[in-house]
Amino acid sequence: MLLSLVLHTYSMRYVLPAAVMLGTAPTYILAWLGWRLFSFFVPGARIYQEVDDRFYNIYQSMVLFFFENYTGVQIILYGDLPKHKENIIYLSNHQCTVDWIVADILAVRQNALGHVRYVLKNGLKWLPLYGWYFSQMYLVIFPEGTRYNPELTKVISASQIYAAEQGLAVLKHVLTPRIKATYVAFDCMKNYLDAIYDVTVAYEGTVDQMGKRKEAPSMAEFLCKECPKVHIHIDRIDKKDVPEEQLSMRRWLHERFEIKDKLLIEFYDSPDSQRRNKFPGKCINSKLSLKKTLPSLLFLGGLTASMLMTESGRKLYVKTWIYGTVIGCLLVSIKV
Repeated sequence: MLLSLVLHTYSMRYVLPAAVMLGTAPTYILAWLGWRLFSFFVPGARIYQEVDDRFYNIYQSMVLFFFENYTGVQIILYGDLPKHKENIIYLSNHQCTVDWIVADILAVRQNALGHVRYVLKNGLKWLPLYGWYFSQMYLVIFPEGTRYNPELTKVISASQIYAAEQGLAVLKHVLTPRIKATYVAFDCMKNYLDAIYDVTVAYEGTVDQMGKRKEAPSMAEFLCKECPKVHIHIDRIDKKDVPEEQLSMRRWLHERFEIKDKLLIEFYDSPDSQRRNKFPGKCINSKLSLKKTLPSLLFLGGLTASMLMTESGRKLYVKTWIYGTVIGCLLVSIKV
């Protein structure tokens, strides 16, 4: 009985962050919608974009409060550590839903959190309230197209067979990357880019007692503090070093994933226990200050609490969930 209660209490550790992140969504959408309407009377698209980015920064900062400060996870950085804000395309291996948070983790350390945009799986556009908003975003790209899950052996096998048939190196810890999103993004944005960040992520604690790689943590597991460390390796590639022709870029992208694969083989499979569970080279333990996240939590939480304290506010809150979801789905359908 006591053990069951302890286990139940532990599993509920994600409920508070999930409730706050989802519960503040109508407040965020209403604030954004209010600014969107007001911006029609403000000259210049730049002003609208700056305030829109600021709203987005506030919400994402609140999310990072839970994923970093609340969980106490250690962020270990390797490679070309970002020193200042740049216009970039972020390429990463893809293992779980926490991966998009990792992009924010790097962005907040460059004071660029409000400018992060994503290429997301098509089905995510149907998320209540967020779906339409997310469907407008870009720049963070997961070229594998789907998550690498060691339990999905058919997906991994199909990816390896395809690579072999195409005369490409067969990869062990990542899937064969797809070129389309990367090529289109680079081709459209090359005149504005500074670099590509080639990012390799590994979640510590994802190896079982037999030394076999396990599935990466879900958001709920991450928020339950089941991941003690996230290891992030960054290669900064100047845009002049990226081939512009699609076939050449395809070979280049696969070579980048070969490098990722070698890093992950070192992390998961190194026979030397001293080299396992880390990437090669120097690293730093990067801790995020509460000053970066707590004000956003208090701001959005306070606005939401104020709305819910009145009957009219509660009605507006519920209507925002209902109508915001319906209208968002309609907009996505029309766009499709």
